[in-house]
Amino acid sequence: MSEQFIPATGLGNCHLQTLFPRFHRPAPWIQTQVQWFDTDDGDRLAVHTPKPLFDSTRHPLVILLHGLEGSVASSYIQGMMQALQQREFQVAVMHFRGCGGIPNRLPRAYHSGDSEDPRWLAQQLRQRMPNTPLLAVGYSLGGNVLLKWLAEDGERSPLQAAAAVSPPMDLHACSRRINTGLSRVYQRHLLQSLRKSLQHKGQDPHLRAALPDLADPKLFSNFRRFDDVFTAPLHGFQGVDDYYNRASSKPLLKKIRRPTLIIHAEDDPFICSSAIPAQPEVSDTVELAISRHGGHVGFIAGSLWQPRYWLEERIPKYLLLRQGAS
Repeated sequence: MSEQFIPATGLGNCHLQTLFPRFHRPAPWIQTQVQWFDTDDGDRLAVHTPKPLFDSTRHPLVILLHGLEGSVASSYIQGMMQALQQREFQVAVMHFRGCGGIPNRLPRAYHSGDSEDPRWLAQQLRQRMPNTPLLAVGYSLGGNVLLKWLAEDGERSPLQAAAAVSPPMDLHACSRRINTGLSRVYQRHLLQSLRKSLQHKGQDPHLRAALPDLADPKLFSNFRRFDDVFTAPLHGFQGVDDYYNRASSKPLLKKIRRPTLIIHAEDDPFICSSAIPAQPEVSDTVELAISRHGGHVGFIAGSLWQPRYWLEERIPKYLLLRQGAS
């Protein structure tokens, strides 16, 4: 297995890298059981596990954080669950509030800086499994949340090691990038998915009043507009600029004190290359794996006819080597 990512023959294009897994590996293929955790504010979090969790020093638990509108059924989550289980890790997938097709109880939803929920969940898991090492992997939005959480906690982090894939670490730059060229196709798809989720949530009359006018086409015209009208005010930010400033993880990366791998592609169609940090912008516990190609949460190696999912090789190997190193 190569430490450096080399794109599959025939899949060098960033859009092919991004979209290929969606069609090559229809998900889900791993069955999970769900456990609901009641939060202190009256909401609940869904945690999916392929097997019952147990307290063990020999079988670390990896918390997986999905991307925007993702879930345990996302192909990248399914693939990583399988790869981690093959290496005798335990796995728990946390659904951000309202994801997975089941609306949450409160008007609030989730956002790119929502580090409180995984932090709270880790505390709950630590109480139930005090001897089990905790690690985490985050994808896209979940990757930014994970990096922010690591930086905020510093030496107090409950995680022994972590990995973030394609995280939008500078939300200002990323909102501009996804609103240009072909990237607007991804933006349109994600915003329509958010619209459907909010429409589902709005069927509850107790929550409908807290939602914006979902029939307003301007609301879903681009992410900056959506975040300014909906995400920011609902989650206590003073507008979109305040939200992007406070939720972006890039300014905080030098505060990370746990072994952390950041995997990114310069051709990511979601994320501006200026959002990718250089080594002086991160702490000495952070390893940057930056490749020219790979798309967004793609990183398909091998060939078109025999693809290899490089993330599922690279990340488990990293976690195996780094667990207990902090």
